[in-house]
Amino acid sequence: QVQLVESGGGLVQAGGSLRLSCAASGSISNINAMGWYRQAPGKQRELVATIFRTSSTNYADSVKGRFTISRDNAKNTVYLQMNSLKPEDTAVYYCNIKGWPRDYWGQGTQVTVSS
Repeated sequence: QVQLVESGGGLVQAGGSLRLSCAASGSISNINAMGWYRQAPGKQRELVATIFRTSSTNYADSVKGRFTISRDNAKNTVYLQMNSLKPEDTAVYYCNIKGWPRDYWGQGTQVTVSS
């Protein structure tokens, strides 16, 4: 059975950095993209960053220049490096894999940025 295990969340001061990791176990077929979403209290879940099969990437405007998504295919792991963190980055962050015949989600990891 496929499982996604997230780590790296925590509490950090504004201007600090965190690196999120999402390690996948089990057999996942036909991966089209891997990405990170986040959801703050009272807000809808939003797409933060995506890395595609071609290794091209997309970022939400709010994080461009500060966040970097990457992957290690040998380790079946996707990362999100978050620099220059702001209080508005506070949210639960979710790893997502677009595969076949279904999508997969991590359990979520809390990121809290203090002012």
